[in-house]
Amino acid sequence: SGVAWNESHHCRLLAGLVPDQFQMCRRNLEVMPGIVQAARQTKSVCQKTFADMRWNCSSIQRAPSFGPDLLKGTRESAFVYALAAAAVTRSVARACSSGELPLCSCGSVPSEVPGPDFRWGGCGDNLRYGLQLGAAFADSPLKSSKLGTQALKAANLHNSAVGRQVLSESLDTKCKCHGVSGSCSVKTCWKGLPNLDEIASDLKSKYLAAIKVTHRLVGPRKQLIPKETDVGPVKETDLVYLTNSPDFCTPNPHLGSLGTQDRQCNKTSAGSDGCNLMCCGRGYNTYTEEVVERCHCKYHWCCYVVCKKCRRKVERYVCK
Repeated sequence: SGVAWNESHHCRLLAGLVPDQFQMCRRNLEVMPGIVQAARQTKSVCQKTFADMRWNCSSIQRAPSFGPDLLKGTRESAFVYALAAAAVTRSVARACSSGELPLCSCGSVPSEVPGPDFRWGGCGDNLRYGLQLGAAFADSPLKSSKLGTQALKAANLHNSAVGRQVLSESLDTKCKCHGVSGSCSVKTCWKGLPNLDEIASDLKSKYLAAIKVTHRLVGPRKQLIPKETDVGPVKETDLVYLTNSPDFCTPNPHLGSLGTQDRQCNKTSAGSDGCNLMCCGRGYNTYTEEVVERCHCKYHWCCYVVCKKCRRKVERYVCK
């Protein structure tokens, strides 16, 4: 994070780059802070999105040295590849609109006619440039000859494309008001991308509905076909996987399962974060923890707030 990215030899500091990515780094040094930020966001957002599930994305911290849970074409790897691809594209598109990149600027003015109460203006996120550069960077390792089987490459490339598709569909109209005394008599609007958390939420829904596929010859070329015969053809918005995941209940290094022992759970929840599901029926231990909070806050004229510190005891539950 402290790298200036003003010398081509800085590209050697990034572990795990394939030759195409290394060359892209050398040719586009100014885009690298955004790509590094996208990688960091992918890690934190993935862990936040799955914090309430048995698989909590903790293995992503070892990237680019993935474990078995992210190397074998699982549902989990489908989500991670899709999220990473979306994150890189979004980061580049936002960097264009914020003026950080010399080779691109604002996104093009939307073709749709503005409404009577607003006009197109501002600086929209440059999704087109983000898709172009983001796909080139994110897909390079997937096309590398050293990476797994043809089926795994096809699945990873498909899932990366799904991430970019979900991001593209999330491009939304954002506006700023102008007018007397803050009224909204006139609005300037542009097209902007949402936070990565929103994209991750959409992708989590697709993760839960992911389709198990096989890679086989259909006509002149191989395609990803649903394993179950009663499932319709794979759409460009479906996440796909090749291998069933473990239940992640007990530690198994060969499967990439860390188990859920000592994970915190919610005693009153019937969902995936509930002690019954999270602890896989093993039960849970209860302990009491003292927390310090701000309380009895008072506003003083003008203009500061003074609070006291209160201590209270809360019960925590962790899986056996």
